Amino acid sequence: MKKVAFYTLGCKLNFSETSSISRMFEKKGYQKVEFTEKPDIFIINTCSVTENADKKCKKIVKEARKISPDAFVTIIGCYAQLKPQEIAEIEGVDAVLGAAEKFQLIDLLDGFVRKPQTQIFASDIKTANTSFNDAYSFGDRTRTFLKVQDGCNYNCSFCTIPLARGKSRSNTIENILLSAQEIAKTDTKEVVLTGVNIGDFGIIDGKREEYFVDLVRQIDNIEGIERLRISSIEPNLLTNEIIEFVADSKRFVPHFHIPLQSGSNKILKLMRRRYVRELYVERVNKIKALMPNCCIGVDVIVGFPDETDEDFLDTYNFLNELDISYLHVFTYSERENTHAADISKENKAIVVPAHTRAERSKMLHILSEKKRRKFYEENLNKTATVLFEKSIENNLMEGFTENYIRVVAKYDPLLINELKKVHLHAINAEGLVEVEEIF
Repeated sequence: MKKVAFYTLGCKLNFSETSSISRMFEKKGYQKVEFTEKPDIFIINTCSVTENADKKCKKIVKEARKISPDAFVTIIGCYAQLKPQEIAEIEGVDAVLGAAEKFQLIDLLDGFVRKPQTQIFASDIKTANTSFNDAYSFGDRTRTFLKVQDGCNYNCSFCTIPLARGKSRSNTIENILLSAQEIAKTDTKEVVLTGVNIGDFGIIDGKREEYFVDLVRQIDNIEGIERLRISSIEPNLLTNEIIEFVADSKRFVPHFHIPLQSGSNKILKLMRRRYVRELYVERVNKIKALMPNCCIGVDVIVGFPDETDEDFLDTYNFLNELDISYLHVFTYSERENTHAADISKENKAIVVPAHTRAERSKMLHILSEKKRRKFYEENLNKTATVLFEKSIENNLMEGFTENYIRVVAKYDPLLINELKKVHLHAINAEGLVEVEEIF
């Protein structure tokens, strides 16, 4: 029985796909092991949102070779689709599989026998546009990530995802409900709906057949799943109808993650985003009017070409005034074959120096911590429901409330993967909320 280990970089969607691929291996008789347990096969699922993700891939390959020098090392994921030849030149890589091929890797690699030359299976991304591969994570984390959509039609000027994952396409509601029913039979308490552009759900074979709000309505009725959470959703696709349904839902929790990217309308236009900041304010105000305790997370990019000090301060002040809960801050990095990189090369846009990007990133990280603490403070001395995680450290365990407050409690094995009512007591030195009572 060959042993196989997995390592995943990037988003929740990647985790759902890695988990599904691992189950394919187990069905074929392979033994899934931890990365450090000298496996015969390594599967590394990559991300390529930033340049740093590419560097991480190389580091993991090097580490894999140290752990198991004779193992078969396979690279899949977004980086593999974008730059298969570049990956093939990394010392220690045996195979590279693109977006259309990664779910066929067991058949394509035929026993995982190392060959003198790196094997490359990466067709044009158009090959992936007509197929949707079901995926959901299970057993790796407390939550399950359920893939409902893939690809993107938006072509934002900074983004390589359409090149790496292809056009927007979705599973059917009927198939998703079947997967949800399978998950409901396990001990899973929370399911996160995930995709590349989840609000664009419903495109099948190039045509719109269904809508995300219809999926939300129907999956809310699945018995056996206690919590449902929506992953990142574009502000122009987060309709009032969706917000209103979540506010009254039996299972959807009060938590939205809504990408902003910039608080400057000038930069939003250069980014080719499909909204202006005024729409974003409307969405936040609507959510808070119906769900005052709702957690709202925000993606923001600093250092985009032509972002002046005034543009950045516009973004900073905009975020400072918004009733949001935390930020995910990304420092802009040039990506090949994107419009933003092209205009920078042609000197049609001012390139923001690296040190300026770093300074702006630091400012927003500090703002994020202030926003998070304020949100946590607003919820102290209240009762919430926590789903406790498996991770244990220093005799303490962590969990998340329905509105995504990270709490810490004294370790109790009976609490793992359980939903418990707690009293939110105080914020500790690490910025986590301590619970006073569990009942």
